[in-house]
Amino acid sequence: QVLPFPSQVVYNRVGKCGSRTVVLLLRILSEKHGFNLVTSDIHNKTRLTKNEQMELIKNISTAEQPYLFTRHVHFLNFSRFGGDQPVYINIIRDPVNRFLSNYFFRRFGDWRGEQNHMIRTPSMRQEERYLDINECILENYPECSNPRLFYIIPYFCGQHPRCREPGEWALERAKLNVNENFLLVGILEELEDVLLLLERFLPHYFKGVLGIYKNPEHRKLGNMTVTVKKTVPSPEAVQILYQRMRYEYEFYHYVREQFHLLKRKFGLKSHVSKPPLRPHFFIPTPLETEEPIDDDEQDDEKWLEDIYKR
Repeated sequence: QVLPFPSQVVYNRVGKCGSRTVVLLLRILSEKHGFNLVTSDIHNKTRLTKNEQMELIKNISTAEQPYLFTRHVHFLNFSRFGGDQPVYINIIRDPVNRFLSNYFFRRFGDWRGEQNHMIRTPSMRQEERYLDINECILENYPECSNPRLFYIIPYFCGQHPRCREPGEWALERAKLNVNENFLLVGILEELEDVLLLLERFLPHYFKGVLGIYKNPEHRKLGNMTVTVKKTVPSPEAVQILYQRMRYEYEFYHYVREQFHLLKRKFGLKSHVSKPPLRPHFFIPTPLETEEPIDDDEQDDEKWLEDIYKR
């Protein structure tokens, strides 16, 4: 059997960034295309000891290829432990929207009606479950303040203890890993374009993904994972969140700009849906740079080859 290249892909999915939707798609795609989808039932252990890292890397590396491994886990450096570095993919979203989705999901679950929030947070007291989001933010409850809000960056920074500390060090290391180890980091607000690029870059895994995603039956399944009882905080509370999450936003804007550069390089026009939870004016966003792309230096296939060689 001739293996596709790359034959080792890791999706270290960020919580509340559309990953359940993508995993539903991957289950269908793995049967259709015959790759090995390796998933994990561990959802609440993203930081690992050195021995746990070695054990997980060993288990992943011995999986039947071609494989796509997915788990909520901070970036793992396979080469540090003598393994072959896989190709990484991931998706992130607006940090405030991600935080709000997680806040209400932990309390009230989603439309699947499994009472899974009660199973996930059995020790949560009723007054905590019904804690008003504005009170949580304005009164500086631990759940609504740092370091709890420093969530997305560690998925890209890695397992180093400093990756958990909100600051420039973790931010810069996360950017470096995005550039050197991730084939694609998309943004959830433009999911259809993320899927189009994944199909282009990893056809053995994602060929036909957009057709499946747009299928009405699949959309019904996807709608069942929408968090319930979400409310929008006051403008004052959102501004406080924005200040507390300034490193998260710097990373998000960096990733979004890189994603838009990729889209333009491959001739994709934006299909941007409006954010469902908050008006744009709540959170200022930096102006995007429309830098020209010099396509003469390397063609698309050469660019992909260079990415795979990293």
